[in-house]
Amino acid sequence: MNRGDELTRSIVKLQALTERLRAECPWDRQQTVRSIVPHTIEEAYEVADAAMDGDDAKLRDELGDLLFQSFFLSLLLEERGAGGLSDVADDVHEKLVRRHPHVFGDAELETATDVRERWEAIKTTDEGREGIFHDVPTNLPALAYARKVQRRAASVGFDYPDVTGALADVDEELSEVREAHGVSVRDGDGPADPAVEAELGDLLFAVVNVARSVGVDAELALRAASRRFVGRVEAAQSHAASDGLDFAALPLAEQDRYFDRAKQAGEPNE
Repeated sequence: MNRGDELTRSIVKLQALTERLRAECPWDRQQTVRSIVPHTIEEAYEVADAAMDGDDAKLRDELGDLLFQSFFLSLLLEERGAGGLSDVADDVHEKLVRRHPHVFGDAELETATDVRERWEAIKTTDEGREGIFHDVPTNLPALAYARKVQRRAASVGFDYPDVTGALADVDEELSEVREAHGVSVRDGDGPADPAVEAELGDLLFAVVNVARSVGVDAELALRAASRRFVGRVEAAQSHAASDGLDFAALPLAEQDRYFDRAKQAGEPNE
């Protein structure tokens, strides 16, 4: 069996399974786009986690779950007479060909930056985008949303020429956070001071801009940093336990000492 036949067999087999589950499984019969989409988002994050872990077996498994989501949502489209899986595949094929004139046409683009700029121009002029921020999903995670709107602004030239300006913005916004916090009237555990909240938002936005300027996805970077933090705290707790101590009962200075020990040992360093 050649590669094309094998791929066709696998796709047809999964499509048949999707249709059978929709017809015969009580849970699948009840699902709508609205009820399925949260699962789709969850599966996308699990794919990202597996990819970041470098775990190929897990990535293959999670990609299968995400692929099934595409099949199921396509089937729901078909039930409404709005097109099925073949239409979805044909549409994305046509779109990718149109957006890669340097591969399928006569355009000459030498760098990844050239490709990205042409991609944005095609979406703006050839595909009827209305306004700079047309069709930016507002339900994206906040860091991803910030990156998306910054890239859209950059597509019309509203961007720093290099990271220097973005770094200066971080310094300025951090100063404004300190200033707002210095005059904050927040009472204990009461609601956040609106001025501090606004300035912290500006600071986070500025940090995302730095990340974008140096080719870092802030969403993935923060997730990786959070996971490193979790691993190092757990390692610090383990080191304390080896010394016969309860990490949670230690004063902050001692907790910091164990945390630094875990960090210096590279636990974990990925």
